[in-house]
Amino acid sequence: MRNPRKIASFSAALLALLLIAPVHGHSLNKSIKISAGSETGGQSSVNGSITVGEGAVIDGSLETVNGSIRVGENVTLEDAETVNGTIRIASGSSAEDVSSVNGSVRLGENVTIDGGIEVVNGLISLASGTKVADDVSNVNGEILLSGAEVGGDLSTVNGDVSLMHGSTLRGDLMVEKPGGWNWKNKSRMPKIIIGPGSQVIGDIVLEREVELFISESAEVGGVRGEMSMGDAVRFSGSRP
Repeated sequence: MRNPRKIASFSAALLALLLIAPVHGHSLNKSIKISAGSETGGQSSVNGSITVGEGAVIDGSLETVNGSIRVGENVTLEDAETVNGTIRIASGSSAEDVSSVNGSVRLGENVTIDGGIEVVNGLISLASGTKVADDVSNVNGEILLSGAEVGGDLSTVNGDVSLMHGSTLRGDLMVEKPGGWNWKNKSRMPKIIIGPGSQVIGDIVLEREVELFISESAEVGGVRGEMSMGDAVRFSGSRP
């Protein structure tokens, strides 16, 4: 997973870019609305949200500092990036990379992400049929796959992770150790659930102890680090 400080520095870099560069579709304090079925270049705002109508084609990135990004169904775009705000991409849409510092990322059904998803503080939710080609990571916040597929690694520090409804993770599932000498006294245990029919083709790599639940019908390459497969709680229902 990328260093959180490097991810957080994205906010300062993006703000500076929006203030000094004459970007196509740039707005300083206003929200941007892109009509359904339209074609346009990249769009950016500092203090405003960006909304994209169904079937639009964006030849560029959507970027905002303080605002959300909402993308309708069957939209094509490049990157979606925000500092303080949520990103929602509806069913059938496609993008390259998605990133947020403080805000959740929610992808609808059958969304295609050709790159990866990075969040510092926020939930990541991937619905049925959605495919992410590269890594998915956050520091704080739940990661939920519901019938989705991730082609790279999936990593968190303090977040719960659930792979449900036959989800597939082709890389490793990693829970990293928090920084600070006294983190064990302050940090809760993340809960990791590998649900029925789900697969972790790589390993579950644990740099800290977690609550680990693996369905009897799930497939996991292995468990290593601070825990082993023998530490997992096996369950037979839909959830532990």
